[in-house]
Amino acid sequence: MCGIVGIVGRSPVNQRIYDALTMLQHRGQDAAGMATGDGARLHLRKSRGLVKEVFEQRHIDRLVGNVGIGHVRYPTAGSASAAESQPMYVNFPYGITLAHNGNLTNFDGLKTDLRHEDRRHLNTDSDSELLLNAFAHELQMMNVGRPSADDIFRAVHSVHRRCQGAYAAVAMIVGVGIVSFRDPHGIRPLVHGRRPSEWGYEHMIASESVALDMLGFEVVADVAPGEAVFISEAGEVARQQCAAPATHSPCLFEYVYLARPDSILDGISVYKSRLRMGEHLAKRVLERYPGHDHDIDVVIPIPDTSRTCALPLAYELNVKYREGFIKNRYIGRTFIMPGQQMRQKSVRQKLNAIGLEFKGKNVLLVDDSIVRGTTIRQIVQMAREAGARRVYVASAAPPIRYPNVYGIDMPAAAELVAYRRSEDEVGRLVHADWLAYQHLEDLIDSARAGNPTITAFDCSVFNGKYVTGGIDHAYLTHLSRIRNDKTKQQRDGEPALAQSALELYDHA
Repeated sequence: MCGIVGIVGRSPVNQRIYDALTMLQHRGQDAAGMATGDGARLHLRKSRGLVKEVFEQRHIDRLVGNVGIGHVRYPTAGSASAAESQPMYVNFPYGITLAHNGNLTNFDGLKTDLRHEDRRHLNTDSDSELLLNAFAHELQMMNVGRPSADDIFRAVHSVHRRCQGAYAAVAMIVGVGIVSFRDPHGIRPLVHGRRPSEWGYEHMIASESVALDMLGFEVVADVAPGEAVFISEAGEVARQQCAAPATHSPCLFEYVYLARPDSILDGISVYKSRLRMGEHLAKRVLERYPGHDHDIDVVIPIPDTSRTCALPLAYELNVKYREGFIKNRYIGRTFIMPGQQMRQKSVRQKLNAIGLEFKGKNVLLVDDSIVRGTTIRQIVQMAREAGARRVYVASAAPPIRYPNVYGIDMPAAAELVAYRRSEDEVGRLVHADWLAYQHLEDLIDSARAGNPTITAFDCSVFNGKYVTGGIDHAYLTHLSRIRNDKTKQQRDGEPALAQSALELYDHA
């Protein structure tokens, strides 16, 4: 999960790209970058850190030009080094820089082809660099002095043929314009907007509509699966379908957790979908009580993502909704923190319980999802320490039992708390009095109700069905080796843990 943005403006775009990246900061907190073009030269700044840490005013001043792209990153596989920050750049042909959200699943084969057949030099282990070089090579094969929109579309068509997996990308060709494209299944989101200026329309591409809203751009359309949108430096727009039609299957987890609630993705309001999740989840909770005669005194969300879901849940249960945890706004999202030690340490730094809302009560905690289980277990313990008589847990998402291969850092299957465990077993592991999960069918209905034309979603983390195909046991085993927490700790210089927290619990 990353955030990308591209703008073709009629005036300098540096400040607007900066502002857009701050609106997409929730999609990645590891690194940020921006590249702008003034027609002749490319100007680039990228580094590890939050947007406000990477860009000082002196950096913004140097990023001149009316065209540019930006990126916020969190790492999945590979390294979290500054070298893998984006946008990435190659100087041949033309000078191309690219920002990418997603994950290529044919990494090894594509890497071999680029090195040995295309003679492209690769400097990192990032699949984004592979995507950039694949696009650059195909554009090179056009063998033209200045590429036209049709040349660029033919290059994107070849990229779709060579690259498998999830990718929403925006690339800037120096002196030419920007092109954005999305994988044939449309797994990761991408939206095109425009706004009028006295010299004509300015155009913007972003991962989420909220970035367009903040800058005053109206949504034109989502970039369709397999489609490419080219915007010249003069502001001329061309669109073309560059891949054979595939089943549009946006990532369902975007609506559960990843996206901001004020975004609209593929015509679906994230906020409305989360309200519907709460209504469906109330039914799952009431299944725990024959006759619906429950003993819940209060519903408390685990901030921030689960708030929208918790409100209709409390209404359906006819109990009080209360804010029982206060969040420290200066601690990042624990889900996307690299390394288990950092995530565990951050839970109590991030949340503090209000004792009056817990003391002597039967409390229903609502979370958006449960991945490793260590965070929710600490929160359950905090609720008990605050005086709760009984602590129940409801998850807006179904059990997560399978790794994600499309750009979300969900760990090796063995590190997922629901892996090979029943709902009741997970409840006992996190020390809850009981735990209720959303049903997958209800979660799908919660999203699809916003846009009935979407007939399928990528639900692979819940059901193990990977929409692109080609994901076998060998691939998942390899993914486990590079994504497990021990590997990440060693990669990032942290001391390795002998066992995960749940392994320690299982052997206690």
